[in-house]
Amino acid sequence: MQKYKRVFVVVMDSLGVGAMEDSPKFGDVGVNTLEHISEAVESLEIPNLTRMGLANLCPLRQAQPVEKPLAYYTKLKERSNGKDTMTGHWEMMGLEVTKPFQTFTDTGFPPELIRELEERTGRTVIGNKSASGTEILEELAEEEIATGHMIVYTSADSVLQICGNEETFGLDELYRCCEIARDITMKDEWKVGRVIARPYVGKKRGEFQRTSNRHDYALKPYGRTALDALKDAGLDVISIGKIKDIFDGEGITKALKSKSSVHGMEQTIETAREDFHGLCFVNLVDFDALWGHRRDPQGYAQEIEKFDRNLGVLLDLLKDDDLLILTADHGNDPTYTGTDHTREKVPFLAYSPSMQGSGELEEADTFAVVGATVAENFGVQMPENTIGESLLEMLQ
Repeated sequence: MQKYKRVFVVVMDSLGVGAMEDSPKFGDVGVNTLEHISEAVESLEIPNLTRMGLANLCPLRQAQPVEKPLAYYTKLKERSNGKDTMTGHWEMMGLEVTKPFQTFTDTGFPPELIRELEERTGRTVIGNKSASGTEILEELAEEEIATGHMIVYTSADSVLQICGNEETFGLDELYRCCEIARDITMKDEWKVGRVIARPYVGKKRGEFQRTSNRHDYALKPYGRTALDALKDAGLDVISIGKIKDIFDGEGITKALKSKSSVHGMEQTIETAREDFHGLCFVNLVDFDALWGHRRDPQGYAQEIEKFDRNLGVLLDLLKDDDLLILTADHGNDPTYTGTDHTREKVPFLAYSPSMQGSGELEEADTFAVVGATVAENFGVQMPENTIGESLLEMLQ
């Protein structure tokens, strides 16, 4: 029997809460995104997360554990072999990823890949390194506009990104080049999780701005997920932020693109004011993209505070037959070396106004408890070859 009519799963992208036992194998020693942010900043005002139980889950210099938290809380371990966005989200919905997606952070893309991309697009590649999107435009956009060359870059994620000026390069041409890049990077040795078209406007340094015409060319999940099972059962599966891109549209019934993580929470709040039956699945990417990769604990802390304010609004809107789950997809400790994600456990906070109890649950050995819990709530059978045990019966 269905317990909750609506479930909100909100992913605080990269908000890890401590190293996995195997994190040294991934080059991550002693990492803890949330705790180290708390240690690095003077202020971290997060009253709503605190009353839900976040300080019970992870030591915070600015907040004490509460005796009776609102939520049930625990940490989830990642079973898959990876620490990227797609791996974390796919596992959340039941898929174990045994072969990590390729990253080219340290070296750029191999000459053979670049040569094939140039031959098939008819354009010379410039860049070919790991960089932030705003920095690469300042460095190379004037050259691209003047020559017609094509800016290609990557990041700490498994991505190949191509920039194109909307006036001089053209959106259609940018999308064409990205489709070619996606085809090339289907080879196992070059297989990246996403190819991203990064259009921009402006004519000179200091004026360049990326536009909302970004388009992601993702891999399809290698198997069916909890999202497919929910959609097939006639339930709503509402994507907010980049969830649709991460799953390449599979299992989604409605998608809302977000301009920022604050906007994503505003969209979640508006969705909570509407009537739907099923799952609202939210990714808030700015924690990761703006602050984690740029190693900015102060900016990260301020982003958490912004989230907390909107979380308070959302909590007030929840009905007795709503369930809210807060979690993350990996870590990105802004006090650690380099710019890569960090292999960490993630939080699991579950709350409904109708719950009689709250408190600590046993640590789970996979993120997939999220998808399994949602599926069981709606009486939906998880697809074959998925992992994860539901925690629904513990949420009383």
